[in-house]
Amino acid sequence: MTEDHKSGFVNIVGNPNVGKSTLMNDLVGERLSIITSKAQTTRHRIVGIVNTDEYQIVFSDTPGVLKPNYKMQEAMREFSEGALTDADVLLYVTDVVEDPTKNADFLAKVAKETVPVLLIINKIDLLKGNEELDKIVSRWQELLPNAEIFPTSAKLKFNVDTLMNRIVELLPVAPPYYGKDALTDKPARFFVTEIIREKMLTNLDKEVPYSVEVMVEKFDEKEDSIHIMTVIYVERDSQKGIIIGKGGSMLKRIGTEARKDIEKFFDKRVYLELFVKVEKDWRNRENKLRAFGYME
Repeated sequence: MTEDHKSGFVNIVGNPNVGKSTLMNDLVGERLSIITSKAQTTRHRIVGIVNTDEYQIVFSDTPGVLKPNYKMQEAMREFSEGALTDADVLLYVTDVVEDPTKNADFLAKVAKETVPVLLIINKIDLLKGNEELDKIVSRWQELLPNAEIFPTSAKLKFNVDTLMNRIVELLPVAPPYYGKDALTDKPARFFVTEIIREKMLTNLDKEVPYSVEVMVEKFDEKEDSIHIMTVIYVERDSQKGIIIGKGGSMLKRIGTEARKDIEKFFDKRVYLELFVKVEKDWRNRENKLRAFGYME
């Protein structure tokens, strides 16, 4: 390893649904954060690690910043605020349609940051021309005068390479924090739960997916296959009925779609079993939030 090897923590923050997870996956080059068109899909801090001989970047995608309505969201807010305190470089992600004054108290904390702040204005592919972009940029320059601004389209991977080069320039000289073959600090079963949650978000309407948590009860990995047994926890009997669907049709669809993605992720044959259980009001119960990894 070279003497001028660089390592650093690059934390991605911002409001829900501005494209943080898509950007993280572009930067890491792996599909680690679940991406759906629904707000608030990321619930935990998800770490993705990029390694070369010259540097190691530890990216951290956080839940969208929101005003907490129950204990689970309080824990999610803490993940986002924690990301302000332990970053070497902070990426604040917004987009071209968001009101810049949304969550002004969080933005004020970002403005006080002493570490380099890179402001990513995402989804510029939605704009008609440069004039619109100039207006948005100057508005953000007023709000975060110390930030460097990067107009991007994470979806089209536009300007992502330039952003990556700048991140590397800003990294401190340090040895690697993780092994050079590490891709994430999350265990394999974490990604199983994320993939299953994603399939529920894309297949179920309204509030149901937000009241759901997934636990892997069994993860039995062999050389060419994995046997996975998971439990989907919901808060009410009616939600259980919706997830199972008529004659088990919805659960079967979620299971089939999830299994295909899990097989792709691990590059192995997967045997997946899904069960649904009611756990009343789990989002406000500390023992459950602890079990699900929201609290220490």
